[in-house]
Amino acid sequence: MTIEQLHQIFLQYPQVCTDTRKITPNCIFFALKGENFNGNDYASQAVESGASFAVVDNAEVAKENKMILVNDVLKTLQSLSRFHRNYCKAKVIGLTGSNGKTTTKELITAVLSTKYKTVATKGNLNNHIGVPLTLLSIKNDTEIAVVEMGANHLKEIEFLCGIAEPDYGYITNFGKAHLEGFGSEEGVIKAKSELYNYLIDNNKPIFFNADDPIQRSKIEPVIKKYGYSQDNSQYYNIKLVDADPFVKLEVEDITITSQLIGRYNFSNCCAAILIGKYFSLDLKEIKQGIENYIPQNNRSQIIHKNGHHIILDAYNANPTSMKAALENFKEISGDYKIVFLGDMFELGSLAEKEHQYISDLAIAMDFSEINLIGENFFTTNNTLKKFKSFDELRQSLQDTPIPQSATILIKGSRGMALERILDLL
Repeated sequence: MTIEQLHQIFLQYPQVCTDTRKITPNCIFFALKGENFNGNDYASQAVESGASFAVVDNAEVAKENKMILVNDVLKTLQSLSRFHRNYCKAKVIGLTGSNGKTTTKELITAVLSTKYKTVATKGNLNNHIGVPLTLLSIKNDTEIAVVEMGANHLKEIEFLCGIAEPDYGYITNFGKAHLEGFGSEEGVIKAKSELYNYLIDNNKPIFFNADDPIQRSKIEPVIKKYGYSQDNSQYYNIKLVDADPFVKLEVEDITITSQLIGRYNFSNCCAAILIGKYFSLDLKEIKQGIENYIPQNNRSQIIHKNGHHIILDAYNANPTSMKAALENFKEISGDYKIVFLGDMFELGSLAEKEHQYISDLAIAMDFSEINLIGENFFTTNNTLKKFKSFDELRQSLQDTPIPQSATILIKGSRGMALERILDLL
């Protein structure tokens, strides 16, 4: 079966599923493979559960009814999504970066949705499977698609650009993320810049932070570039007014007060404003989109519980985002400030150095109490409260509850699941 023929079937049944636990009526099930599973083994179950068809790459399974046999299910999913992306008229904005991708994606979507029919990556489904699924969510009436692209190795962004074929692009920043895969900060810059390379090669517009010297140098020769800056009048001016705790900014004499904490979210808001202006939104629409956006999923959430003022930023962490979170926490007001820091993953040989650096930084900021959780932080050289596992932390908090009315920062990598601390307060 050709991709064109499969696409005709998809147009009749425009729902795709890759998990038999989430089958929806009349969807198409794609039997993907993983390290510990083979979707072909569940294709029959998918059809029995309501899928109209199952795309498989096992000839024996394909003998059953409603099976579509292909050479490689994953490659077929990717090819189908690229075909569908070009079949539809939606403009695609590609988005990557070390930190803030998902928040920036959601802010851009919140702004553009005030005027346009917009779809965007769900959650952080931004890899070689998530990007195709996002593209296949585009409808005939979709005007703009905001596609988040993640990577932890070189050439991954290049590959995803080949699927999504973005019309525009934005890189949030270049930070110390996935150093195990990229090898160094230089590797991070090279990998994330693959989005720039695609846009430059195809003469597509680039949005960028003109106050970031790395971004500025990378696209110096580009003609179709649109930047924002706090001070440089050559670019669109947006001023940071305050961030205690919520980011407040000023643009064209209009004040926008977000529901996002931390200076590090200023640039995320700026990107949404800049892109909104490019797509001809007026500032009232932009202001509405940003001010109505409420962060969720453990990303820079402010929570009040049992008299405590809590900043929950436990969705993910790397040295760059950890440093930004600590610097922001230092600036906000609070009489008794407690920090809970969980291990940062995917740092490879740099793990020991980076965890020591973050613990030293936290000590220098002189918080009332600092708690380090995880095997990497446990080996750092200091006299802080250290817990090799979450269970050890749990026992400590049960034995010695924290003081009332504390201001608390919770920050760590996803695998640490530090949101569990909320249940202990």
